[in-house]
Amino acid sequence: MKKEVGRSGAFWVAAGIFLSRIAGLIRERVFAHFFGNSDAGDAFKAALKIPNFLQNLFGEGVLSASFIPVYAGLMAREEKIESDKVASSIFSLLALFVSFLVLLGVWATPFLIDLIAPGFHGEKKLLTIHLVQIFFPGTGLLVLSAWCLGILNSHHKFFLSYTAPVLWNAAIIFTLIFFGQKHGQFDLAVITAWGLVFGSALQLAVQWPTAIKLVKNFRLHLDLKITHVREVLRNFFPVVVSRGVVQISAYIDNLLASLLPTGAVSALAYAQTLYLLPISLFGMSVSVAELPQMSRVVGVSENVFPVLQERLNAGLKRIAFFIVPSVVGFLILGDVIVAAIFQSGEFTHQSTLYVWGVLAGSTVGLLASTLGRLYAATFYALHDTRTPLRFALIRVAITTVLGYFFALKLPGFFHLNTSWGTAGLTSSAGIAGWIEFLLLRKKLNNRIGKTGLEKKYMVCLWSAALLAALLSWGIKIWSGVHPPILLAIFVLFPYGGFYLLMTRAVGIRTFLK
Repeated sequence: MKKEVGRSGAFWVAAGIFLSRIAGLIRERVFAHFFGNSDAGDAFKAALKIPNFLQNLFGEGVLSASFIPVYAGLMAREEKIESDKVASSIFSLLALFVSFLVLLGVWATPFLIDLIAPGFHGEKKLLTIHLVQIFFPGTGLLVLSAWCLGILNSHHKFFLSYTAPVLWNAAIIFTLIFFGQKHGQFDLAVITAWGLVFGSALQLAVQWPTAIKLVKNFRLHLDLKITHVREVLRNFFPVVVSRGVVQISAYIDNLLASLLPTGAVSALAYAQTLYLLPISLFGMSVSVAELPQMSRVVGVSENVFPVLQERLNAGLKRIAFFIVPSVVGFLILGDVIVAAIFQSGEFTHQSTLYVWGVLAGSTVGLLASTLGRLYAATFYALHDTRTPLRFALIRVAITTVLGYFFALKLPGFFHLNTSWGTAGLTSSAGIAGWIEFLLLRKKLNNRIGKTGLEKKYMVCLWSAALLAALLSWGIKIWSGVHPPILLAIFVLFPYGGFYLLMTRAVGIRTFLK
């Protein structure tokens, strides 16, 4: 029964993420139409990094790892009054801390800008400063909405929390379309930033009524004497540091990209939008749904290792079934995907090829990063937040060293245009991701017993994906279709169909139910 709850939860998480990611892709397509790989586009993408850093640092991932295991455990033991107290106190602490952080961020931005984008100068630099200051209040609202997500997920109400970002994306899309033809790129960037803040308020507002209804005894208070509040805080800080070092890695990527020619920062952001889609749909959906279930098991019984093994292995199989064809599709058919989503207006065919190259570099670590999320979630369910932190530190150290070499040195060694250093950045992160994943798996296997994917299963998946991609690539060459969206329909739908037929032929379940 619990396994069915987990699978159903993963479905609703995936459905919600799918809708929000589709909205995100539409947002990026509209953004690319008006900004392309321009100075204003670079400034906007770079400015988002620090607010996004804080959102990821104190938002969804951290609260899921520190708050949900404690809160879900209390509900499993039917300690409703205590769970409401914990939820109320954590919200109060989060609201106070985030308010201070937003005010500090707005004030400190001019002093920090050289850390965000040292390669920006003149009007481009000034625009980036202005945008960061606008983004900060919106970031604070998104962090508070992450508390709502933690409450909703713990009560298995996944769909609302993961479709809420649709409103955030819709606000930005509306702003771009309504004002795009009336203003230049620099002015439009500022107007769009305010649209983003409004969207953040909408994302919080749509979740708030349901979350408050679930926490019936909600009231603002800062009671640090509650044992379970202190437990959340003890778990919170290692996860903050863990997420922080991962975000530092993303910050370093952005910093190095700012030293590359114009368009590198934008291209990196466009590629990451596509790269994160399968991670969110298939990695996050399974991990998010499994965390409350694993946490409840840990809270009820000490003899849980066989149950964790079973849940983890089943989740790994579901993730790999979808991530393997995503990797192959990005590598072989990436130009079709990028063109269908972004190629319009200022985003030319040359931009498509550039982003495809950056996206291909991202696929190096796509499978490892996605599987690693589920391993990390298992550690969090065991109330172990320090092990993922240690391995995240190793990952960031490796990413920093390899990223510098791959981005700034390797293109010259092979006599390539320096713009291709962006692809070096993404591939170096992928290598580090594999090392982190292998360390997580080894440590967890030593603790709960052997886990992982069978070699035969993986050979079947890779073989089916490669053959399906080659057949679809042949369709691409043969069809002669040129409009990007039409070509994508002719190529990508058969790719998915071929893959499903081939895996079904060798007896692999599709996990679509």
